[in-house]
Amino acid sequence: MHYENDENYFRGYEWWLMKEAKKRNPNITLVALPWAFPGWVGHGKNWPYDTPDITAAYVVKWIIGAKQWHDLDINYVGIWNERNFDINYIKLLRYTLDKNGLDRVRIIASDNLWEPIALSLVLDAELSEAVDVIGAHYPGTTTVTNALKSQKKLWSSEDYSTYNDEVGGGCWARILNQNYVNGHMTATIAWNLVASYYKDLPFGRDGLMTAEEPWSGHYVVNSPIWITAHTTQFTKPGWFYLPTVGHLDHGGSYVALTDGNGNLTVVIETMTHDHSVCIRPPLLPFDVTPQNATFQLKGSFASISELQLWRSRFNLKTKQPTFFEKLQALKVSGGSFTINLLEDEVYTVTTVPSGRKGTYPDPPASSRFPKLYKDDFSNRNPPFSEAPNFADQTGVFEYFVNLSSTGSHVFTLRQVLTERPVTWATDADQTISVIGDYQWQNVRITCDVFMETVGKGGVFIAARVDKGGQLIRNAKGVFFWIFSNGTFKVTNDLAGVTVMAEGESGTRENTWYTISLTVNGSYASGQLNGYTLWKNTVVLGPKNGWAAIGTHSFELAQFDSFSVAA
Repeated sequence: MHYENDENYFRGYEWWLMKEAKKRNPNITLVALPWAFPGWVGHGKNWPYDTPDITAAYVVKWIIGAKQWHDLDINYVGIWNERNFDINYIKLLRYTLDKNGLDRVRIIASDNLWEPIALSLVLDAELSEAVDVIGAHYPGTTTVTNALKSQKKLWSSEDYSTYNDEVGGGCWARILNQNYVNGHMTATIAWNLVASYYKDLPFGRDGLMTAEEPWSGHYVVNSPIWITAHTTQFTKPGWFYLPTVGHLDHGGSYVALTDGNGNLTVVIETMTHDHSVCIRPPLLPFDVTPQNATFQLKGSFASISELQLWRSRFNLKTKQPTFFEKLQALKVSGGSFTINLLEDEVYTVTTVPSGRKGTYPDPPASSRFPKLYKDDFSNRNPPFSEAPNFADQTGVFEYFVNLSSTGSHVFTLRQVLTERPVTWATDADQTISVIGDYQWQNVRITCDVFMETVGKGGVFIAARVDKGGQLIRNAKGVFFWIFSNGTFKVTNDLAGVTVMAEGESGTRENTWYTISLTVNGSYASGQLNGYTLWKNTVVLGPKNGWAAIGTHSFELAQFDSFSVAA
């Protein structure tokens, strides 16, 4: 919903991802959390709560659209990622959901710190009635007194966000258990699921697995995937933790879960401090040493005679790990069993017999982004609204069918946002989408461009762009701009503060132009429609970075016949 009258439920990759997840697990829980809102929701402010009825209606329409167009039931919805909440908005969101027959959709608040939401719930009975779950981000496995007093479900609704090497896997193993043992959190949600973005962007490889080369098809199933399986293959939503959980005598932890129908799963971890450090928060020192741990089954579990046994060994000293390995079944004698636990191990002991370590063919070999790349965006039925390999950092670049064109620019890529969104991060004032290899130095970039804003429009192509994500406002590189007022500019930064060259271009809106940028060593040159517009401008830095396209502001503009040679 880029605009107030624009209900489009087919943008982005998230619909596809949710449907693919449902194919594999029809009972998966779907959670929605706004990280940003369209600019029209904020009415020109970076704040979604001045008109809470509009914000609530926007969120509820999205949930209804998920069901209507994709048969997806959203189970939980949050407020605003890691930003302030508004009590009146939360109450109105609950009312709006109920009025639209969505009482099944539960509210999580506030996807930030435990406080002040926990205290607010304790003090405000109406707010407490509206909220089902307190969600905290990166809680460090601990909670607060008011959260416990609230008697709400407690979730670590965003956690992990750690480089997915073996230490990252150890982080995930430790917090999956200890978020409940220490903090009574019954859900831990990893951000992010799959690291499928350029690795030199912020949070590179901070996913449970890695698939960052769509051009080669290469991917890596990293250790956090197998650590996840120790819990998720042997439990389901609806299982509950038993109160008999805790820390092992010589370090590590264990949790026990049941479905209430006789099944039991125990997950044990012995991750050492240095091999389980997460990106945040800081981890206080602790010790783990080898030990024998004896477990006594009681009550309805006392009659269990055999348990399935799965093990992961990180073996960080030998660097020869083994993950999610099925061992010989464990015999239970007199309701008791003992396991010899070494450092940096994860065990699952369970009555569930259906565990399986999936197999997959060797992925294609890893390769760098192609040095010669072209895209004319001539895709009549694109599977997604965005073009492949372009990574939007600010703004939204979508496939566009230019029905007014009778020439070669019927199918284009269009920047479609016309006002600044209500943002989570401090996005740039310009729109930008990056592409390519961050190590590129000497490149030639060519693109056809079309400005749609009269007199004030502007577009650019760029090389050596050195920043993205929440750092995009400070991105440097070589930016070649043309404007619809008949001028051009070359800048050393996205903000356009450091001007390297400028002059007359004769460019206007509603006309297609071909612009080219060549950067070689310490010099750069630019062409307009095949004629040199500026040349031999000295480039002091950066030395390398992505290619990019973008606009001077949040404005409509089109791009076509993009090519790069590195």
